[in-house]
Amino acid sequence: MDPVVTTAPPPSLEVTGLAYAYPDGHQALFGVDLSIARGERVALLGPNGAGKTTLVLHLNGILTAGAGSVTVAGLPVGKRHMAEIRRKVGIVFQDPDDQLFMPTVREDVAFGPAAAGVRGPELEARVLKALGQVGMAAYVDRPPHHLSFGQRRRVAVATVLAMEPEILVLDEPSSNLDPASRRELADILRSLDVTVLMVTHDLPYALELCPRALILSEGVIAADGPTAELLSDADLMSSHRLELPFGFDPKSVREKS
Repeated sequence: MDPVVTTAPPPSLEVTGLAYAYPDGHQALFGVDLSIARGERVALLGPNGAGKTTLVLHLNGILTAGAGSVTVAGLPVGKRHMAEIRRKVGIVFQDPDDQLFMPTVREDVAFGPAAAGVRGPELEARVLKALGQVGMAAYVDRPPHHLSFGQRRRVAVATVLAMEPEILVLDEPSSNLDPASRRELADILRSLDVTVLMVTHDLPYALELCPRALILSEGVIAADGPTAELLSDADLMSSHRLELPFGFDPKSVREKS
């Protein structure tokens, strides 16, 4: 019998030598290299102006590289694969009202798959599965503007999950959430079988959710390692303008699986 050969899936995200300058000449990225394996949860940390947003906008082709390359699940980001890339990279914006604009929760969550050609029972199944994943199935017929901010953020996550993405990119997911909503969202994110890249200034939340962190500073990856180790390195933190909340000790927090 021939041996069974199993090949590992390609990384969810591979960025190599990514550099980018805006039309006004401002250079935002100077050669970013990173790789995120399927199923990892990774925090992207860095001060304002470090290039985090510019990097994220390259992941689904909103911006295209001046130099270097971005690959999502083995597909190079470019015109040829753009529709598939945008299905695979789900970006959840900081303000859920940027993503919720339909009369009901069902219509908001159905919008993306319907635009991609999903119809009938399959579309309804996608909607209910995605809402179930975020604990919002009971609100399927509610107008989004009748929901709390935390509930709207969960529905915004569902609009992306309904596209069955390879990687979920979250921009400041804990911002403006009360403690209970913050914890509920953390429990949801831990339960998802999807790669997560979390862009955040909330360092305790990064530690709670992401075993690995990247520090982007002045357009390059300045550090890449276990989140607890990076946050415990006082010199590294101060040199990249990152500050923990007063009295917070990263060594006192046990990471939840």
